Amino acid sequence: MQFGYSEVCLDHDTGERHPEAADRLRAIRRALKHEHGVDYQDAPPADREVVASVHTDDYVDEFEEFCDDGGGNWDRDTVASEGTWEAALQSAGLARWAAEEALAGADGRQTPFALGRPPGHHAVSDDAMGFCFFNNVAVAAQGLIDAGEIDRAAIFDWDVHHGNGTQDIFYDSEDVFYASIHEEGIYPGSGDVDESGTGDGEGSTLNAPLPAGVGDPDYLHIIDEVLDPALAEFDTDLLIVSAGFDAHQHDPISRHHVTTEGYGLMTDRMRTIADRNDAALAFVLEGGYGLDTLSDGVKMVHETFDGREPIACEDDPDEPAVEIAERLRTELDLD
Repeated sequence: MQFGYSEVCLDHDTGERHPEAADRLRAIRRALKHEHGVDYQDAPPADREVVASVHTDDYVDEFEEFCDDGGGNWDRDTVASEGTWEAALQSAGLARWAAEEALAGADGRQTPFALGRPPGHHAVSDDAMGFCFFNNVAVAAQGLIDAGEIDRAAIFDWDVHHGNGTQDIFYDSEDVFYASIHEEGIYPGSGDVDESGTGDGEGSTLNAPLPAGVGDPDYLHIIDEVLDPALAEFDTDLLIVSAGFDAHQHDPISRHHVTTEGYGLMTDRMRTIADRNDAALAFVLEGGYGLDTLSDGVKMVHETFDGREPIACEDDPDEPAVEIAERLRTELDLD
């Protein structure tokens, strides 16, 4: 794979013992060190105009001034330093790079994966939250739509936390389809089944809140029974995976049980769905807070594109996943 990476993203200093730390990127780089076919690419940072396509001018100004003053605690969980402003612009720029590479034809072993931080999917249009300052995938998708390079984009978020920011930004848009599989009842508390879009965006949001304890067969069931047919109807030009790895069974802050092999299976599903819909495919890093599980997950995505065939999951989904899939098919009029 091509990995978008910049040392600038290491300058976002969250302090001691914060789960979203620069060591996340260092661990991924170590895990990929001896992998075949790994290629690192830098990219220009996002400019203010592109960021302002999904964030308000007042918020962008406030965030820049906050960093210029040395940063600190934006809220209880979200920490900035003097270097966070440039790191956030760089992280958004890497997401835009990944989307542009995919649209230019990079696929197979050249599929792009943006390794930026801070992550983005909790950032709403006028505020930072959940470790996120700029909504990287939203900046990438809306920027390309505004530039006339695509008509429609789809974002699939497999992070264990609901991407409330991405949903909010596109909730009334007919141009962007947002889908999320996440753990029910944890931060940020959004993402119910009946949150499916409003106005022009009605039916363009898909939320599968799954209870604690679910794993590979449950995620795959939602993808096969709901996401796949929904994307076939949406007819997207670009599919971006908001790739968090905190649903892993050994991640320290979640209760889902996705295995490393499960990430390979989901990657393979995304590749198949993108190919079937003639859509460009890109990956953008979100969460994942166990250094080993995070790096193993990213490495599995890479190995899947490098020719490793994931081992099929033989287990059946639990009843809650089956019931949620049925509700979603009704909510999105897929039956």
